[in-house]
Amino acid sequence: MTWALPVRRQAWNALVDGIPPVAGRRSRPRRRPEALLGDKGYDSNANRDELRKRRILPVISRKGAPNIQGLGKLRYVVEQTFALLHHFKRLAVRWERRTELHDAFASLACSLICWRRLNRPES
Repeated sequence: MTWALPVRRQAWNALVDGIPPVAGRRSRPRRRPEALLGDKGYDSNANRDELRKRRILPVISRKGAPNIQGLGKLRYVVEQTFALLHHFKRLAVRWERRTELHDAFASLACSLICWRRLNRPES
């Protein structure tokens, strides 16, 4: 991501600041994740500096370099989740104008996916 437009920098900062607290052990939840995974589209020194300012370790592949080992396993989970959610046409094509309705349908879709996985016959 280049910083040709100031809007992109604001969008990046808002995206990183919008990360919810990380659940973990019983105590005060961490406000930031320890690391942030990104693909080569987010490879820039400015992005890395912004993450380091927030004490987040950037795990971003460099353009023109081989991919980071083991990152594919983590990305597969994310890509598979998006694929499962896009089976619900209402989420793939967003018709709702209100964010609350879209979030409700996303939660319902996640619940249905989990329910189907748990009720699979054992083979």
